[in-house]
Amino acid sequence: MTFGGEWAQLVSEARQRPPQGMQLNQLEPASDGAGGETGMDLVVTQDDLGAVGHEAFVLHGELHEKADIVGASADRNGEGSTARAAREFADRNLTMGGELYTTLSVWDSQVKTVLQMCAHISNHLDYSKKLHANDDAVIAADLRGRDGSAVPVSVISEYVR
Repeated sequence: MTFGGEWAQLVSEARQRPPQGMQLNQLEPASDGAGGETGMDLVVTQDDLGAVGHEAFVLHGELHEKADIVGASADRNGEGSTARAAREFADRNLTMGGELYTTLSVWDSQVKTVLQMCAHISNHLDYSKKLHANDDAVIAADLRGRDGSAVPVSVISEYVR
């Protein structure tokens, strides 16, 4: 059978089937109503957040120290060895000088972007841990009766309505 014939047969079969309408890909809900096969939701512990934040902080420090080729072997004018080499090539009318400047500029820009992302991850996770700990403390204080006892579920459900 040729491609055209096979294609026509598939189109004909598709037209004979009733329209399906929109269909979303999703897991069947579990019997406990939580969704998913295991019924588990996303769980992240403070230790997990702390470990990721710490790794981002360590990576930031190492990148800042080791990936700075712009300032590597800087002279008294603050010009690094790669920039000096690029200037030397350019002064001798070698095209390589301009290309080396371009490479240096792109590298510096990308390293700064990665450094910013590492700092953002580390700072955001620290902030999130503190914020959620404060939220938990406020919620715990708000859900106490005048006598300090826990508020019954019936009262809590009134807040949700």
